[in-house]
Amino acid sequence: MLTPIFIKWIFIFSLIVIFIAGIVMITKGATARYGGGGQVITGLLTMIIGPLVARIQCELFIVIFKIHESLVILRDKK
Repeated sequence: MLTPIFIKWIFIFSLIVIFIAGIVMITKGATARYGGGGQVITGLLTMIIGPLVARIQCELFIVIFKIHESLVILRDKK
């Protein structure tokens, strides 16, 4: 099945995007003249919580595709 491999690549790509977004937020917050502390914290939270959310979403995609496979097998048996 090709879907888990495709979803794995989507997960890796999303991790890269999340990491870059977190670094950009931290950098912009650190170089801000005022009010940058919140952006630094947001960047850190993005880098911590973002991968967890991406993993859960990819796992849900895999479950949905497995359910679809099972339904196709049941349909073909009838």
